[in-house]
Amino acid sequence: MSAEVKVPRLAESISEATLVEWLKPDGAAVRLDEPIATLETDKAAVEIVADTAGTLTHVRKPGDVVKVGDVLARIANGGAAVKSDVKPAAKPDVKPDLKPDARPDPKPVAKPAAAPAAAAPTPAQKVLSPAVRRIVEERALDPAAIAGTGPGGRILKEDVLREPDAPKPGPTPGAAVAAVTADEGAVVPERDPGAAPAAEGDRVVPMSRIRLKIAERLVQAQRTAAILTTFNEVDMSRVMDVRARYKDAFEKKHGVKLGFMSFFARACVQALADVPAVNAEILGTDIVYHSAVHLGIAASTERGLVVPVVRDAQARDLAGLEREIARMAQRARDGVLTPQELSGGTFTITNGGVFGSLLSTPILNPPQSGILGMHKIEKRPVVVDDQIVVRPMMYVALSYDHRLIDGQQAVTFLVRVKERLEDPERMLLAV
Repeated sequence: MSAEVKVPRLAESISEATLVEWLKPDGAAVRLDEPIATLETDKAAVEIVADTAGTLTHVRKPGDVVKVGDVLARIANGGAAVKSDVKPAAKPDVKPDLKPDARPDPKPVAKPAAAPAAAAPTPAQKVLSPAVRRIVEERALDPAAIAGTGPGGRILKEDVLREPDAPKPGPTPGAAVAAVTADEGAVVPERDPGAAPAAEGDRVVPMSRIRLKIAERLVQAQRTAAILTTFNEVDMSRVMDVRARYKDAFEKKHGVKLGFMSFFARACVQALADVPAVNAEILGTDIVYHSAVHLGIAASTERGLVVPVVRDAQARDLAGLEREIARMAQRARDGVLTPQELSGGTFTITNGGVFGSLLSTPILNPPQSGILGMHKIEKRPVVVDDQIVVRPMMYVALSYDHRLIDGQQAVTFLVRVKERLEDPERMLLAV
């Protein structure tokens, strides 16, 4: 008897993934709940574990696009491996044809493809983890030329970092650029026919699966929503003062550093209670007003922009928000977020200020109707009580779907956020 290992349900709106690598070789003995493979979806890398102990037999190959319910492997319970559905590459026949009417080839016959076989990379070397693939693409390295030191010759991050930069030659001027093959359902950005062709020294690489999905969703947001942005500015003096006075005690008690994001998260949660339309979405001809705030916090990672979701943010205090934001950020940096942790958000916060952005207009994360953009804190002269003073100021931006949210509601929401940040005691008293 053998058990089938199938592609699990991944997350809402995700029906397929790419088999990135096998963590256990074909024919290996595996234990219950032992990771055996890695799948990559549009949003995250997913580990597949063994449902039972036994002998593993691969059914699909690395690089295959698989759908929910597809069989990835079979596990023979305590017995020999069942016959694999993955057919091995045919071996060349090296024996000469010695039929009576056949004459030997007068030219010397080389031994059958020994050199190519030795030079060809193993499947483990060809399939790269997301982090390794990013470095390989950025440095224009040839994976086949890198000696992998991981299990089965798999290329590890440190193997790539040891390699000197060796840019691959770009296509000749005027040559056609190879088209990017998209997975079924993904939208491939079309090349402008008037654009200049790739020139000598240019580097052309396929878009990653997550980058294709980011492109698709951003274009979808622009096409389907009536996006408008409203701005305001926040005097960060009081928040910075509270943080400076209590950050050490906060970290000692709660085990996490006190940052600015938790203040903004708390202010947004309370402002969303004041203006529920900003925490709503359009579903066909209906409006869904969400009772809970599932707060997306945009994070930049090696794989691209991801938005992990803090569930039930309205039920968390400042310390609870800070802990969960820090936990999600670490998981994003480690590349171990699950699809469930990246889906279901009702409102998003993005912080371009960490990169020095002074002002921007964030794009909605469909099907959400609002996104708040934070920016760089910069000292500026402002008028307070008819006096010119210098204060640490931040521009904030709210992009919203004007089909659902009126200008008065959008401005009110942003003012409520501003009021709470400039008077943090209001967040504690929920007024």
